[in-house]
This record gives sequence, structure tokens and C-alpha cells, in this order.
Amino acid sequence: MVKHIVSFKLTGTADERKAVAEKFREALLKLPEQIDVLQSMEVGVNQNPQESWDVVLTAVVPTMEDVATYANHPAHVAAAALLNGHKESRACVDYVC
Repeated sequence: MVKHIVSFKLTGTADERKAVAEKFREALLKLPEQIDVLQSMEVGVNQNPQESWDVVLTAVVPTMEDVATYANHPAHVAAAALLNGHKESRACVDYVC
């Protein structure tokens, strides 16, 4: 099993970032129904105004190869496109557990 953990820092005002983050969250949570290799998806929108990162997700897939399958799936590509023009930074860790 592989855990794919990604954090995003968005641009804009706090309200703009939260609105984009919530739309992104909604789209991501639909992905397990659409992508066979995606075993689970958890998405959190930061509630702590003292922190600068806005969204974190944890996706679980069976293998490292499945990370690429998930990443290139059209439903994931469409969800990721919601961050176009809003993404300042992205950090990712993939680990086998």
C-alpha cells in the first residue's frame, strides 16, 4: 500500500483561498468512485489561520505504479485543474506502508 500525501499553499485572500480549497476538496472526494486504483481519499482544509498551507490530501493506492495511474486519470486531472491560477506551492511525499 502507498500513501500519497500532498499539501498545497494557495494564492489570494484568506476567503479566496478557502473557497478554492473547498471546491478542490469536493472534487477530490469524488475520485474514489471514479478511479479504480484509488482505495481512499482524505482531504483537509486548514482551519488554523496561523498556518500558511491551505489543503492537505492523503490518497491510498496499492502500488507506486498506481500513483501514476491516479495522477494521470482524467478525473484527477480535472480536479487538479481547479487549482490553476491559485497554486503557490505544492509539497508531496509518497511512501510504502
